[in-house]
Amino acid sequence: MAKKSKFKITPIGGLGEIGKNMTLFEQDGEGFIIDCGIMFPANDMHGVDYIIPDFRWLQERADIRLHGVCFTHGHEDHIGAVSHLVKAFPGVPLYATPLTAGLLQVKLKNARLLKTSKLNKFTAGDKLKIGPFSLESFHVCHSIPDCVGYGINTPYGIVVHTGDYKFDNTPVHGRKTDYARLAGFAQRGVALLLADSTNADKAGWTESEAVIDAALDKVFRKSRGRIMVATFASLMSRVQQVVNAAQKHKRKICITGYTMSEYAKIARKLGYLDVDDSMLIKIDQARELPPHKVVFMVTGSQGEPSAVLGKLASGRHRQLDVRKGDTIIFSSHPIPGNEEMVYRTINRLIQRGADVIYDPIEAVHVSGHACQEEMRLMLNLTQPRHLVPVHGEIRHLHLHARLAADNGMREDSITIVENGTTVELGKNGITVGERQPGGYVFVDGSSVGDIGRAVIRDREILAQDGFVLVSATVDNRSGELIESPRIVSRGFVYLKDSEEFLSQIRETAVQVLNRSRHLNGKRQNLVEESVGKLIYSETKRRPMIFSIVNEV
Repeated sequence: MAKKSKFKITPIGGLGEIGKNMTLFEQDGEGFIIDCGIMFPANDMHGVDYIIPDFRWLQERADIRLHGVCFTHGHEDHIGAVSHLVKAFPGVPLYATPLTAGLLQVKLKNARLLKTSKLNKFTAGDKLKIGPFSLESFHVCHSIPDCVGYGINTPYGIVVHTGDYKFDNTPVHGRKTDYARLAGFAQRGVALLLADSTNADKAGWTESEAVIDAALDKVFRKSRGRIMVATFASLMSRVQQVVNAAQKHKRKICITGYTMSEYAKIARKLGYLDVDDSMLIKIDQARELPPHKVVFMVTGSQGEPSAVLGKLASGRHRQLDVRKGDTIIFSSHPIPGNEEMVYRTINRLIQRGADVIYDPIEAVHVSGHACQEEMRLMLNLTQPRHLVPVHGEIRHLHLHARLAADNGMREDSITIVENGTTVELGKNGITVGERQPGGYVFVDGSSVGDIGRAVIRDREILAQDGFVLVSATVDNRSGELIESPRIVSRGFVYLKDSEEFLSQIRETAVQVLNRSRHLNGKRQNLVEESVGKLIYSETKRRPMIFSIVNEV
């Protein structure tokens, strides 16, 4: 009898961070992936649009055949990197529920990859055959409709991947988390649970999406001006709640931003967004209506400068502005790490005269993730032999592990790993395998992966201390200076107010160039080193120093 090989799970993204969720499952050279999302850049990642999982090592593997990519739901942190994945693995089949598939179609169409991608749709509860793997999908509540988790059949028991979930008994879209399927997995034997850890630091239960209806009604009733509601482009259940409030208070609704508009079209077509044509208006029409008759749905709830709300906060939107009397609702929570950007945007909007509403001022947003009591319920329903906390920062993973131990799991049955570390499931339980190379892959405009940590560090220095450029012209025979060096500075000092200091820099450059006239190629380095020392001794700052020595 042939010995069974181990079933391997490698999280490529989503562990030790919020976002870019992606996990590889493999056995005997065959594999499939769950999710492929993006992560928002941190404040010090200047110029970066977003970050994708680093799956380059997987591209280089000749010993594995990839049979498909399954998606849990349509949020950006789970589907946002799909175009990059499809480019890396042409022809790989994609599997998603109808709404998620619709949102994927928008992304693939924009990337001109729709015709080359095989998109397979299924309904929550369906069983999937992906190469040699047998998966069972189950519905979960989140903050977007059509979410699923997966039960993966292995020779050693079922591996349950929850996706993002919560136990909402009054969901907006009317379908609850599938308690029965989860309990059924337990009866058959759950070998390993991969469970969402995002809210592991929050006690109790996550509130139902239904509480938002009352909060929106209260804000709509009070507001006498225009209302703008900011949320994620893919959060169609929230768009539906805003539509319902707008209809009740006799307001028209304008959905702004390309991505949100495209997602809304798909959601309407599939029946996930119920809004009459007569309620929808364009920006030009909205500007002609009385302020108390209009609601705008906008993107930018995470403070993204290029989104609609970011442009409104800085006065850069070409068709809209913020007026005194406007009410702006942030129907989202800041993603950890984005707090500074979000609150900066809020402050700017208030400065422009808007009344800004956000949780906890009013309950205009609730989390889509399970809190501690729901995590306990998930453990009790599935009764796993082993647990690997996923989806969360390091602190969330450790808190989830502690909660499981307090709930009765043996500590040696709980394993915390980080991105790239393989967990191997065998007949004797789980072991931690090798760690694959990888890190952040930055997307900057059309550039993917060309921007590394060194470039980000340079941008950070430039943002903090600016740069100083010393340009000199010398005689190519004698090496003597032909004219006084020119000093250019940006982001370091204001030139007109710093003539004396710039004269010191110029004098230092002259001295170095005169002493090193026969050193040729080393003169630039010597100028940069000496000018850098002078600047630090005088200002305790370290701008980037550049020098150009032209020979004529």
